[in-house]
Amino acid sequence: MIVLKRILIIDDDEGITHFLKVGLSYEGYAVDTATTGEEGLRMAREQMPDLVVLDWMLPELSGLEVLRRLKSANEKLPVIMLTGKDAPDDQVMGLEAGADDYVLKPVRFEILLARIRARMRSYEGQPEVITYADLRMEPLAHTAFRGSREIQLTGLEYRLLQLLAENPERVFSKSSILDRVWGEDFFGDPNVVEVYIKQLRQKLEAGGEPRLIQTIRGVGYVLRTPPTEG
Repeated sequence: MIVLKRILIIDDDEGITHFLKVGLSYEGYAVDTATTGEEGLRMAREQMPDLVVLDWMLPELSGLEVLRRLKSANEKLPVIMLTGKDAPDDQVMGLEAGADDYVLKPVRFEILLARIRARMRSYEGQPEVITYADLRMEPLAHTAFRGSREIQLTGLEYRLLQLLAENPERVFSKSSILDRVWGEDFFGDPNVVEVYIKQLRQKLEAGGEPRLIQTIRGVGYVLRTPPTEG
């Protein structure tokens, strides 16, 4: 028996929900739809979707509040936001609130489908533990440790550190980090990467530990143990 991956679409525009349901059903997904945040939360509890497509601008209960409640109930549930808000600050706000990705409106189906497939693969292949030097990350539990010290990270900080930890000794440029962590639709200031690298370093080194995130001047950033002296 083949069990179809289940997608829940929460959007108050019934034209969009119908369009996406037809397209995703054709692609082999089981699709449920809701037109309000409250209905969407109820269906998420009852149907236990594998992924949620969530409109940012919902009436009454906002998309961001729905996102927070979905993630509070199941932090590992992938959520893709649909939004007409293309300002960098709005995009960062959505990602920090727990969104795994976002697609700008008007929705191009092929782009949304590609993002859905990517998120499905990402979560299905999520490693249980990632280790490098004294850094340990447990993506399924969304925890990170430096030795025995737990590090509290925001959603974006965690995704950035996970990218580096899964690829130690590999140098990533700013543009590559933006594409992989913020998404291809981010058109803000690339210097936001420097801000998050600084925040990560402060948290990773708060206990006096040696620096793990190194800067390769003019190239990018890499997770690498510092060279020993002498």
